Amino acid sequence: MSWIITKYLITAGLVVLISETAKRSDKLGALIASLPLVTVLTLIWLYVEQQPATKIADHAWYTFWYVVPTLPMFLLFPMLLTRFGFWLALVSSACITMVCFGLFALLLRRFGIVLW
Repeated sequence: MSWIITKYLITAGLVVLISETAKRSDKLGALIASLPLVTVLTLIWLYVEQQPATKIADHAWYTFWYVVPTLPMFLLFPMLLTRFGFWLALVSSACITMVCFGLFALLLRRFGIVLW
C-alpha cells in the first residue's frame, strides 16, 4: 500500500510542479508539460513492478499512437477558449479529441495497427 501512495505522491507532485511553473512562465510550463514525463514515470513504475518487457514496450508503442490524435486539441482549444469560455472550450476540445481518436483508429486499422 505504501508503494501505491508513493506513486500517487510522485505523480501528483509532477502535475503540481507543472501547474506552478506554468503560473510563472507559459512557455516553460508548456515545455515541461509537453515532455513525456508521465509516460516515463509509467514505464518506470511498470519496470519496478517487474512487468514483462513486452508489456512495457506495448505501453510505449500505444502511447505513441494515442498522442497523435490529441494534437489538434492543442490548436483548437485556444481558439475555442476566446469564443466560448473555458469550460465549453474544454468539453468541446475533449469531444473533438474523441472524434479524432475514432477516425485515427479507423485509419490505422487499414495499416494493421489496432488501437481498440
